[in-house]
Amino acid sequence: MANLKEIRNRISSVSSTMQITSAMKMVSAAKLKKAQDAITAMRPYSNKLTELLQSLSATLDAGSGGKFAEQRDIEKVLIVAITSNRGLCGAFNSNIIKQVNAVVEEHYKDKDVSVLAIGKKANDAFSKNGSVIANKSEVFDDLTFDNVAEIAQMIMDKFVDGAFDKVELVYNSFKNAATQIVMTEQFLPIVPASDETNPNLDYIFEPTKEEIVETLIPKSLKTQLFKAIRDSFASEHGARMTAMHKATDNATDLRDQLKLTYNKARQAAITNEILEIVGGAEALNN
Repeated sequence: MANLKEIRNRISSVSSTMQITSAMKMVSAAKLKKAQDAITAMRPYSNKLTELLQSLSATLDAGSGGKFAEQRDIEKVLIVAITSNRGLCGAFNSNIIKQVNAVVEEHYKDKDVSVLAIGKKANDAFSKNGSVIANKSEVFDDLTFDNVAEIAQMIMDKFVDGAFDKVELVYNSFKNAATQIVMTEQFLPIVPASDETNPNLDYIFEPTKEEIVETLIPKSLKTQLFKAIRDSFASEHGARMTAMHKATDNATDLRDQLKLTYNKARQAAITNEILEIVGGAEALNN
């Protein structure tokens, strides 16, 4: 059995860890509320804009925005992997890394695949094999639509120039604080809506179809990427809050076990001292 000093040191260490994890849990809970409100308010607008864009995509020609809907033979693929800059959030980052590897293995095994990392964890994971073409982790330092729009514009320019034939987003979609859903979405080319989910609608264009589409498509794509990053940001805080909550509970259980062990060791030491005193007194009497 470990001596009393070692057990006291372990109790002190576990208690300090428990205070840190508890504080991190409260910080993530506070940030989660703001991030959750932001993504909840944004989703209806983003989904409707995407739905409208998909409905229009079937009617586009090359001169009116069809360059973003152009279907090509897939040889060069870009995967936008959205993770976090920090750890201590359970399987949040590892799920994205596993999903990217699974997508490449299943669909693009013989293709030229590149990764655009949004988040330091994605950059660290995929830079080892040299597949990362850019690291945009700094976007989380100031998460605004304008900063995300620059990234989306860069991706769109590369697609139009023929640098990539297909672009996919891999990120965690926020469901609740304890649940994140790993999503794989096609970003480019634009996916036309099916007749079953969205029947053909007769749109009236004012002022002109070309002007509306040229404005709508870039804005819709930028909004789609912004929503994905916002989703991931809210999921990160939810995952970290849950992980820190479990870590605090585990630290509490461990501390209680150590205190029980400490009390048993202390009682055993006191009993031995009493026996030694009694034995010494008996020896003197004899």
